Amino acid sequence: MKHIYTILFVGILSASTTATFAQDSTNYLELGLTQNKTGNYADALRNFSLEIEKNVANPNPISFYNRGFAKYNLKDFRGAILDFDKAIELKPTYFEAFIARGQSYSKQENHKVAIQDYNEAIRLNPLEATAYFSRGISKSKLANYRGALSDYNKSLELNAEYAPGLAARGEAKAHLADYKGSIEDFDKAIEISPKRSSYLSNRAFSKMKLAEYQAALKDFEEAIKLSPDNADDWYHAGFCKTQLENFRGENGEKGALEDFSKAIEMDPSKVEAYYGRGFVKSKLGDPRGAIEDYTKAAEIGNNESAKIVYDAKMTKALLDELRNGVQDKVKIAEFTTERAEVYFNRGSAKAKSGDAKQAMEDYNRAIALNPIYAEAYFFRGVAKSNLGDQRNAIQDCSNAIKLNAKYAEAYYVRGIIKLALGDTTGCLDLSKSGELGYNQAYQVIRDHCN
Repeated sequence: MKHIYTILFVGILSASTTATFAQDSTNYLELGLTQNKTGNYADALRNFSLEIEKNVANPNPISFYNRGFAKYNLKDFRGAILDFDKAIELKPTYFEAFIARGQSYSKQENHKVAIQDYNEAIRLNPLEATAYFSRGISKSKLANYRGALSDYNKSLELNAEYAPGLAARGEAKAHLADYKGSIEDFDKAIEISPKRSSYLSNRAFSKMKLAEYQAALKDFEEAIKLSPDNADDWYHAGFCKTQLENFRGENGEKGALEDFSKAIEMDPSKVEAYYGRGFVKSKLGDPRGAIEDYTKAAEIGNNESAKIVYDAKMTKALLDELRNGVQDKVKIAEFTTERAEVYFNRGSAKAKSGDAKQAMEDYNRAIALNPIYAEAYFFRGVAKSNLGDQRNAIQDCSNAIKLNAKYAEAYYVRGIIKLALGDTTGCLDLSKSGELGYNQAYQVIRDHCN
């Protein structure tokens, strides 16, 4: 979400603002303050500069502070810091200037120094909500979410109706896996500011993490109405639709395929969207299209921010399907830093197209990227079996079982191959597979193990 940095506006006039030039009685400070309030920062800056020039012998910290405010809003953070430095030099107890300087450092991603300024502001005025909120933002940027949560709590004690504070706390709670608490905070933030699309997106994300996909989708779609150019929202809407098995839209409504395509249209480098669209194409019986999208995802997959993995549990895997490398992945689940899944899914699409050799090469690459990827070992084993390399197929199934002791399908395939090679211990594998819930194993046991 986008954090809102609120610089306190000081509207205090000082007696020192009386004109020192005999022929110039203009109150540039008053003009600048009015222009700051109306967002006319360039003109405000010029007037504060004139005020500072007029009173060079008797400088007013308020003039420097407000000129820094104008520079901050004009994105001149370095210049703003210099003005806040001067304001603090002239008035060491100027807690507002410490907050504003901290926010300027934060905009430069210098959060450790920013926190020092917020600490001093809190020491000078422990009842200023903005200081706690801003310090929480910097702690969040440093991934200190528990520390941030404490600051957001204090900020909201002092200003309970501050929507950005509620939203920031909701985001921190989501990072700490308190998704229900996160939703509660976003509920309140949205009640206060119902048109903030980022609040809806963040609430949707927490709902998604709780597997409340229909409710999450509703929020993502509302966020898209408010801000239709956000590729992330289109991607996540598509993600929710895959969970709801809405792969292709009907009756004029968009399905996951259309949402992923829209995300790609907006951000052609969005690897997660290529990956998701490849998954959907595979589900819709378009393995060639799936391979194209997985290949594109692999090409741009050096992007470490790409975070998506598909759950490997199969809901139907009859022996003939397994031995032909058909993979039926029902759900997608988010958030891994590995790119291995791109190659794994592309390999699965190739296997589905009947190219077991090319599929195995992709499984090899997936395993090289993630050596503890149980599903890649399993499906590589299936590919090896299809190519007639039964001994090594057994080894891959065994590796998958070592990594996931409850991998029912791996026991099943290993048992089948063992029986085919005359090894009756395959029946024990089939028994274990059935015990773990893979009911097809019992048919084979009845036919070949009794």
